[in-house]
Amino acid sequence: MGPYYYVVEKIEGDYAYLKRTDINSEELFMIALALLPEGADIGTKLKWENLMYEVI
Repeated sequence: MGPYYYVVEKIEGDYAYLKRTDINSEELFMIALALLPEGADIGTKLKWENLMYEVI
């Protein structure tokens, strides 16, 4: 599956809001911070592939 590309737009509590960057979309996707790689912060670019996130 994938790959899909995201950037972390905002963080609220234990959740991060991701925006897809590989398509033209303004929709934000909410995900638990615990599912993201360690050190992910606002502005971090991520790749999602095979059910795993990776910092790029």
